[in-house]
Amino acid sequence: MEQWRYVLTKAMSPEMNMAVDEAILTLHSEGKVPPTVRFYTWEPATLSIGYFQKAEKEIDTTAVKQLGLGFVRRPTGGRAVLHDQELTYSVIVSERHPRMPTSVTEAYKIISMGLLHGFQELGLRAEMVSLATEEEKAKYSSPGSSACFDSPSWYELVVEGKKVAGSAQTRQKGVILQHGSILLDMDVDLLFSLLRFPSERVKQRMMDSFREKAVTINEVSGAQVGLDQAIDAFFAGFASGLGVELIEQPLTDEELALAEELSRTRYATPEWNFRR
Repeated sequence: MEQWRYVLTKAMSPEMNMAVDEAILTLHSEGKVPPTVRFYTWEPATLSIGYFQKAEKEIDTTAVKQLGLGFVRRPTGGRAVLHDQELTYSVIVSERHPRMPTSVTEAYKIISMGLLHGFQELGLRAEMVSLATEEEKAKYSSPGSSACFDSPSWYELVVEGKKVAGSAQTRQKGVILQHGSILLDMDVDLLFSLLRFPSERVKQRMMDSFREKAVTINEVSGAQVGLDQAIDAFFAGFASGLGVELIEQPLTDEELALAEELSRTRYATPEWNFRR
């Protein structure tokens, strides 16, 4: 069985979390590190936005600061995510890897099998739903707030008819980076207090729709799932879902040095985070 690297990093700042994902991507493109599955958490709790979002237009940045939350723009698309009571994952692998289809949609599906198996490891009746038709897309999308779980993907991971994971993907230097949130719990009121809306009425409508279409592990699990239990379940899930053996290894010195540079020169800068 093919071996991939597994990295479990300590809680990091928002700029370092994004920098580490990019550093792994860069060094994997140079053949210096193997395909990697990484799990991580955030310190402080952080609002991240998608690469194409307009920060000042869509986010109440004053509220983010006042609440002591971190803020960062991801290198991937999608909408705003509140990284708090969750496990975040990333998968970095070459586009030319024999397990990776050339189609972005199908590669997303293959990587997301790790998530599917992870939810099943927790005893949840999870399924992957193809959003091949407009009718299916409408079922899992909402009127269109800036919150990530409102945004339908190519395939949705669903438990009891509700979305249970939000993921995004980018391809750079011949390498796929897919990362996303595995929500244990979520403070919906807090998330929506950080987003801008034309009126309170619109905000409430969006929140109601969000709650109807998204769910967390601990809302559907019969027992309270903690972070350590989630890590064990999704470690097993990604190994079986990708059909690989995951070998735990630390980041290399070169990855850490590059991540610290990227954190300082890109992900911690206003030029990056407020560029649109």
